[in-house]
Amino acid sequence: MPGAGTRTAITSVKMAPGRLRGAWSAYRLRWKRRQLIWRAIRAGRRLTPLADRTATIARGEILLFATLRNEAARIPEFLDHYRRLGVGHFLIVDNDSDDGTDRLLRDLPDISLWRATDSYRDARFGMDWLGALLFRHGHGHWCVTVDADEMLVYPDCDRRDLSELTAFLDARGVAGMGALMLDLYPRAALGQADAPPGAPLTHRLPYFDAGPYRCRVQQPRRNRWVQGGVRERVFFAERPRRAPTLNKLPLIRWRRGFAYVNSTHSMLPPRLNDLYDGPGDARLSGVLLHGKFLPDIVARSREELARRQHFADPDAYASYHRALIRAPVLWHRDSVRYQGPQQLVDLRLMGAAGWQGDPAAEG
Repeated sequence: MPGAGTRTAITSVKMAPGRLRGAWSAYRLRWKRRQLIWRAIRAGRRLTPLADRTATIARGEILLFATLRNEAARIPEFLDHYRRLGVGHFLIVDNDSDDGTDRLLRDLPDISLWRATDSYRDARFGMDWLGALLFRHGHGHWCVTVDADEMLVYPDCDRRDLSELTAFLDARGVAGMGALMLDLYPRAALGQADAPPGAPLTHRLPYFDAGPYRCRVQQPRRNRWVQGGVRERVFFAERPRRAPTLNKLPLIRWRRGFAYVNSTHSMLPPRLNDLYDGPGDARLSGVLLHGKFLPDIVARSREELARRQHFADPDAYASYHRALIRAPVLWHRDSVRYQGPQQLVDLRLMGAAGWQGDPAAEG
């Protein structure tokens, strides 16, 4: 009969294919990451600087990166919100706005601005442009990467700024913080708001869906896939797998070897995707208050049907944009009125382990 040594040899042979598959998968992901970084570097060469103040960026300053187009109405509140949180410098790509957005931004001393005239969709929905700026200027900084209609909140953000938050993460060796993208909407039909222009976003769009949300892990990148909420309820009830992805990784201590893969929904290397497991995750996380459904959503949806820039397969989402143009009412009897960050913690839409004096909850 074979001895113990023989049995060990046989076991090793049986395990080898699994190890080989794992090594091959890791190699492919490393290669994918390099491709994304080089693609971003090439795209960055096509950006036209309108106001480059990056030489003024201080060591340790918190940076914000965004691509936008025709966001003149949102810009004042967007900048005010992130300045209050402690962002020191904004690095913004304007994708050929024609509403004066670039003129609003180019003379502000804490903003560096570039123009991109290429296709938003062909630039991986702007991520190639931001990837270039993150590679050039983000290394070693805590970086916030968001859209112009996303307002990041986190537990106690009304009294503890991003410098305190990032110091907390640094002290624990945590490389970033995930967030749920939470769609806000009015009581009335789309195309209207519950407060006049100039009022805070959460007054104009005061309601949200507290659930249900679900999270799955996608292999081999280990990226999470959170779906649910109001857009699934209203627009994708018959095809929930088509509903938007709601998890994001908007706050990262950036390194040149990092890359966003699918908007800010997933990243490489894969370990970064383990930072966030969606609603119910006890670890410190945030929420991106999503102002998509301001009154201009109807006009923007008409434009998107023609421009076809916001989905990889625009035809598959044409019915969604046509439904938005019909201006439905998103409010229903289970809608919840926004009251502040602590409400989102209590609803388990964001976590606060350790951050709010509960070290036993840390995982």
